[in-house]
Amino acid sequence: MALHQGSLAILENNVGVSDAVLLDPVSEDAFIENLKLRYQHNQIYTYIGTVVVSVNPYKTTPLYTPSIIEEYRSRNIYELPPHIYAITDEAYRSMRDRHLDQCIIISGESGAGKTEASKVIMQYVAEVSGKGENIDTVKEQLLQSNPVLEAFGNAKTNKNDNSSRFGKYMDIEFDFKGDPIGGVITNYLLEKSRVAVQMAGERNFHIFYQLLQGAKLNTLESLKLTREINDYNILKSSGTGDVATMNDQENFDTVMHGMEVIGFTSDEVTSLFQLIGSILKLGNIEFSHRSNDDGTDGCDLSNTSALDDAAALLGCSSANLSLALTQRSVEVRGEKVKRDLSVNDGMYARDALCKALYSRMFSWLVARINDSIKVTSGSRTEVMGVLDIYGFEVFEQNSFEQFIINYCNEKLQQIFIELTLKEEQEEYIKEGIEWIHIEYFNNSVICDLIEKPPIKTSSNVGILALLDEECLRPGNATDLTFLEKLNQACQNHPHYESKALKKCQNDKTLSHGTFRLKHYAGNVTYKVDGFLDKNNDLLFRHLSQAMYQCKHCLMKGLFPEGNPSEKSLKRPATAGSQFKISVTELMKNLLSKNPNYIRCVKPNNLKAADNFDENLVRFQVRYLGLMENVRVKRAGYAFRQVYFQFLYRYKMLAGPTWPRWGGKPQEGVKILLEVQGVPQDEYAFGKTKLFIRNPKTLFDMEEKRRQHMHVLATKIQSVYKGWKQKTLYLLMRRSQIIISARFRGFWGQKVYKKTKSATLVLQCFARGWKARALLRKLKREKLEIESANVIRKHYLGWRVRKEYQPRFRRIAGPKISRFFVIALRKKFLLDLKAKLPSLSPIDPEWPACPRRFQAASDQLKVMYHAWRCRKYRRKFSEAEKYKMKEKLMASELFKDKKEGYAKTVPIPFKGDYQNLLANPKWKKLQSQMPQDSHIVFADVVQKIHRANGKAVEQLLVMSSQNLVLVEHHSMMVKYRIPITDISAMSVSPHPDKIIVFHVQKHENGDGSCKKGDFVFVCEHTIELVSKACLVIKNIKDTLPEIHIAPLLKAQFGKSEVQLSFKNGLTENLPGGVKVVRKKHTMDILYNSPTQQSSSGS
Repeated sequence: MALHQGSLAILENNVGVSDAVLLDPVSEDAFIENLKLRYQHNQIYTYIGTVVVSVNPYKTTPLYTPSIIEEYRSRNIYELPPHIYAITDEAYRSMRDRHLDQCIIISGESGAGKTEASKVIMQYVAEVSGKGENIDTVKEQLLQSNPVLEAFGNAKTNKNDNSSRFGKYMDIEFDFKGDPIGGVITNYLLEKSRVAVQMAGERNFHIFYQLLQGAKLNTLESLKLTREINDYNILKSSGTGDVATMNDQENFDTVMHGMEVIGFTSDEVTSLFQLIGSILKLGNIEFSHRSNDDGTDGCDLSNTSALDDAAALLGCSSANLSLALTQRSVEVRGEKVKRDLSVNDGMYARDALCKALYSRMFSWLVARINDSIKVTSGSRTEVMGVLDIYGFEVFEQNSFEQFIINYCNEKLQQIFIELTLKEEQEEYIKEGIEWIHIEYFNNSVICDLIEKPPIKTSSNVGILALLDEECLRPGNATDLTFLEKLNQACQNHPHYESKALKKCQNDKTLSHGTFRLKHYAGNVTYKVDGFLDKNNDLLFRHLSQAMYQCKHCLMKGLFPEGNPSEKSLKRPATAGSQFKISVTELMKNLLSKNPNYIRCVKPNNLKAADNFDENLVRFQVRYLGLMENVRVKRAGYAFRQVYFQFLYRYKMLAGPTWPRWGGKPQEGVKILLEVQGVPQDEYAFGKTKLFIRNPKTLFDMEEKRRQHMHVLATKIQSVYKGWKQKTLYLLMRRSQIIISARFRGFWGQKVYKKTKSATLVLQCFARGWKARALLRKLKREKLEIESANVIRKHYLGWRVRKEYQPRFRRIAGPKISRFFVIALRKKFLLDLKAKLPSLSPIDPEWPACPRRFQAASDQLKVMYHAWRCRKYRRKFSEAEKYKMKEKLMASELFKDKKEGYAKTVPIPFKGDYQNLLANPKWKKLQSQMPQDSHIVFADVVQKIHRANGKAVEQLLVMSSQNLVLVEHHSMMVKYRIPITDISAMSVSPHPDKIIVFHVQKHENGDGSCKKGDFVFVCEHTIELVSKACLVIKNIKDTLPEIHIAPLLKAQFGKSEVQLSFKNGLTENLPGGVKVVRKKHTMDILYNSPTQQSSSGS
């Protein structure tokens, strides 16, 4: 989609007019028709100067891919077709290169695409800014804050499935390189009334449904919730649960991932979900009427289960929460008096508590996100703000919320017009063009009516001040008394109307209890019912105090006014005054930055693609003030362009400027306009730009350019075709040369290969004939040599027999017999020498022998085994000899006595199974007991409790002096038993891992000896007993007693306990045994190896 330098995308590749400033004629119908035409061709963006008008397509469009982002990167705003990327890039580069703080103001009604537009802005900034680990982390946190805030602040309405129910202003802070380093989010006027009640067809905030559908069952059980939406009154009242365009389960996973990226701890997430669960449970609390003895009305709670669940989640008692919802404390002459609430008052208190909990939780959430994304360094930063705030609202019944929202839109429209005019005037002055005064509707009169005194002598300050005064005055103040006061103060104001005023008594569109304001976007009638309550926004003090006393970790921060030690009689600020202060601060913030605007338009109320409702769009065009913006831009010169770009585009329309102009661009533009015969009053020359008054002039030049482009295209075609044919000829000529060369090479190779093949065949036959002749000769020589040898052997035999036959005829038999015996013995010994087994003492192999020499073979086998064993032993070091002593001791103690001993024979004894010498905690402990520096055995064992038979994991360390029991996590010594105090050890013959250490008792001994014998479950029982025996023998020079029996005895304190072993354990327990302690017996259940294998199979 890239365009040539100097091209104007507002005039090419577009349907209709890309910049509404160039519309001719300028009318509301023409503007809407242009939007419709572009919308039908999927061109959803249109400019009004530098303002982007975005029409929601209600479908996925290929306008936001990485390649599109790369196209708009560092490009002039008019260089490519209209797009949000263009205005974002302009703002980003102005901030980065010219150090001007920017803000992008997104406005429009619900469903117009404001939230998606803010996401597109964030996506573009994240893509075009720098890269790096820290920068990517900040980007990800800023991006992931969107789904988290959407979950808690957005809801389905009848106009939009993902409607923002709060205003959001985000300041993204950048360093000097233009890389994001943090941000700050400010929220405005959360629609907390939605928590308690919603209109038919709408839903509560998304997070309620996402939690119920997406959380795991164990999480829901901990929150005392179920997945069924109809189980909760505040969710089922609207009759809408699932939304076809949303997947609550997937969105919940996205929210959890976002919280993790932002930096929420698991405890903070749990605390948030507990508050959401408590709100759901509070909404299920119902009230029943009760008549008191004094004639007053009271109420009781009809379902206590919801109350108990809510109290458990909030961390308070059910009784305190029940009292807070059914009674109210009132101070009368310095004394506190408790008054019962009626059913209606109780329902009001319950709903107020739900709304307060959610609203304050949302404020805490925003503050927590700000804490994670805030800038930590103290260096100077540049700021780009993004304002996503509610649009102008006109419903069938408009209340306090619409009044506040429309007041905010009036202020935004005021600053929009002022800044647009200021921008136009600055450009005219900068270019040296005379400024022309522009007539426009100044809506400051509406803002004054709302926030300033309508009459200079009045002591009040507008409608908001009158509302605050009525809320604060003593007596019976109602919504109707507020309306009367409003009629009296504003009766002469031209933009205020009410049924009680004479000028409006015949107006049938006004009803009693309403007033009408003439906003810049049109007339809006407000119903005063609920104005005072919504402006007061009061939460009973006793409810705040009850919440402050809850043990939930967030409650004291959410309800600070409930602290009894900081009691204040000062009335909190009203909702209207708070919002007025917020709007004032917002206006100051916006005025301190360079503004950029995105106006979002909703094409229809059906949320359907390719459906353009002209009446709905017309209403939005009016209240967004788009025609005012067009008129401001068109009041002077409709089009302006840098000289170089204008000349580059239209230079083919004049001979002197085509194909290349060598002079100054301004002089070339002047010649170009004179050749085209454009009247001098239709344009003006600025310092760097050309200003054209009438768009028709520009369109005429564009039409001539299109016509001239055909001539240029013909020339280009002719040159191209000639170049193409010449290129083709040269290519064919080069190809013919290459083909000829390749063929000659191929033919030469073919002839050479054929000659070489014939030569090789001849050589093979010649070599074969020579080889066969040589083979025949060699075979003949070999046969002759073998024949000579046979003849010689027979001749020698004949000669020996002839010589010795006369001498040995009588004793030939015995001599031959002795000769054969000696020969056989020699052969036996030589064969045995050649076939001797390896030097390994455990090698059982021995060569077979004739029966004649079996006895000699057996004796030699014993001698050889003794010799190789002695040779093997001489190789041992002292440590290896000691290990062999341990193995020998194990053999003497357990061979044929303990089941499973045979499996331990080939396994070396390791001793220190916990590698204590590398453990820093053990080194620190070892410095306190140097006598235990030499570790003989160390492993985690299970110590059997003497009283109940329960097993406790402890670290058993046997040194050369002591047996030490240590708590293996904290390395704290539990017992230290001198090794000399161990009198005996007992094990069973079964495959269990139980070992009993019998300890001598001393009259003045320590507590560990007085408690009696120790019973352990050890994975290396045989090794532990063998090593202990050797250590005791080294010290006492005698072996301790070793008992191996199916029934063992142990001394626990003063009582003797019998240990019995039973096969049949079915559970999979640590150590493979289960100990059951009875009065004087201790039953030990274990698994035999056969049972384990059968269970495994």
